[in-house]
Amino acid sequence: MDYIKDISRLDLNGTYTYADYLRWQFEEKVELIKGKIFKMSPAPNLKHQRAKWAIF
Repeated sequence: MDYIKDISRLDLNGTYTYADYLRWQFEEKVELIKGKIFKMSPAPNLKHQRAKWAIF
């Protein structure tokens, strides 16, 4: 199986399948929704979460 390790090899405007998604092994977090690639925003770090709960 040919894995894709660099997101730049993909056409971000293209349409992909779940089988394609399983071949992706790059650092960026992405979602595949109705065949389209969406980059995910990073989760808040632990420091940020603790501050939020202290305020809450």
